[in-house]
Amino acid sequence: MAQWNYAWRGLALAGAISVAQSGTAAAQAANTPVNDAPNPYTTVENHFKLPEGRTWGSTSAVDIDPDGKSIWVAERCGQNGCYDRATGQMSPLPVILKFDESGKLVRSFGTGIAVFPHGIHVDREGNVWITDGQDNIPRRAPNAPSDAPMPPAPAKVVGHQVYKFSPDGKLLLTLGKPGGNQPGQPTDPASFYQPNDVITYPNGDILVCEGHGNAAPAPARLIRFDKSGKFLREYGKMGSGPEGEFMQPHGLAFDSKGRLFVADRSNNRIQILDAETYKTLETWYQFSRLSGIFIDKNDMIYGADSESGSVNPPHGAWRRGMRIGSARDGKIIAFIPDPTSVGETFSMVDGKPVMKKADGSAGATGTLAAEGVAVDAAGNIYGAEVGPRAVKKYVRKK
Repeated sequence: MAQWNYAWRGLALAGAISVAQSGTAAAQAANTPVNDAPNPYTTVENHFKLPEGRTWGSTSAVDIDPDGKSIWVAERCGQNGCYDRATGQMSPLPVILKFDESGKLVRSFGTGIAVFPHGIHVDREGNVWITDGQDNIPRRAPNAPSDAPMPPAPAKVVGHQVYKFSPDGKLLLTLGKPGGNQPGQPTDPASFYQPNDVITYPNGDILVCEGHGNAAPAPARLIRFDKSGKFLREYGKMGSGPEGEFMQPHGLAFDSKGRLFVADRSNNRIQILDAETYKTLETWYQFSRLSGIFIDKNDMIYGADSESGSVNPPHGAWRRGMRIGSARDGKIIAFIPDPTSVGETFSMVDGKPVMKKADGSAGATGTLAAEGVAVDAAGNIYGAEVGPRAVKKYVRKK
C-alpha cells in the first residue's frame, strides 16, 4: 500500500483524459462528491494463480517489486485472519506471495508470522515490509459470561508488529513487542496497536501509521524509527483538527518532492505533510475516503475508497472506487467505480443517511472494492480487496 515508484504511464494518462475535477488545494469543498471522471480501465478477474486448493482471503496489501513488474501481496490465509481462535492455531499458509507479471506465483513465505496482514511496502532494495493489525492473545467469546474460562494461551504470542523480510523471505527486522500495546495496559511508544501501513525514507528511516478505530482509546499517530529499528519519535493524536490529528491513518506515500501523503481515512481526506517536521502543508478531500494510496514516478495518485456509503453512510454521496489524479495540483482525471456502487443512491431521511440500491433495496454494507492499490511500470493497476476477497488487475482500454 506504500510506494513512491513505477507506473511510467501516468503522464500519458493525464494527457489522454480531460480534467474532470480541479482539486487544487483544500479549496475543493469536502461535501462536493467527485464521481463523474471517466473510467479508461478494464477489469481483469482471476489474473493471479494461487496453488491448487488455495483460495483468496481478505487482503488490503499489494505493492510492486523494484523490477517494476512483479507483484507482492500479503493475504489473510484464505479467510479474514490467520489465527483460528477456536483451535488456538495459526494457519499453515504463507501470508506473503510474489507473482510475476503473468500472474504466476513465484515465491511465498511468512507462515505463522502474522494474524492480520494489513499493510505492505517493498523498499528500494526489494525488502518486503508488512504490518500485522491483530493478535492471537486469548479472549472470551462474544457474550460469554465474565467468569467463563479463557481459551488456552498460544505457544507464541504474535500481533501488532511490523516485519521486514529479505526478497527471499529471511526475517531481517521486527518492530514492536509481540501482542502490541493492549488497551488498558501501559503503552510503549515503540510498539503498536493495529498498525496500518509502513514506508521507508531514502535514508532508510522507517515510518509506521497506526490506528484502526474512530475514538479513544484507539491510537492515531505516526511512529518513526531509524533503519536499525531504533525509535526516534511519534507524532499525532486522535481527532479531526487541521494540524496533527488523524482518524484511522490508513496509508502512506511520498511524492517526487518528498512530501508525505497520509490517507486519513475516517476524516475522509488526504493530509499532505512535511516529511521531517510533519507540519500540514495541504489537506485534500477530493480523493474521498481513502483506505489505500499509491503515488507513481510521475506524481499520479491512485486512491482506493472501499467504504463510502457502505461502512460510512454519511459519506454515501461519494461513490466507492479508485480515483486517479495528480499529486502536483490535486486534479482528478479518472475514476474506476466499485461495481456494487452502480445505481446506488444516497439521501437523508429524518436526518439520517440512507443508502439504497438501484432496485430500492438496502444499500451494500461492509468494505467493498479495493482497499489496497499499487501500479506497475506499464501502468497496470492492482486492487487488493478485503470484502470481496480478491486481487484484481485493471488495464487501459484499447
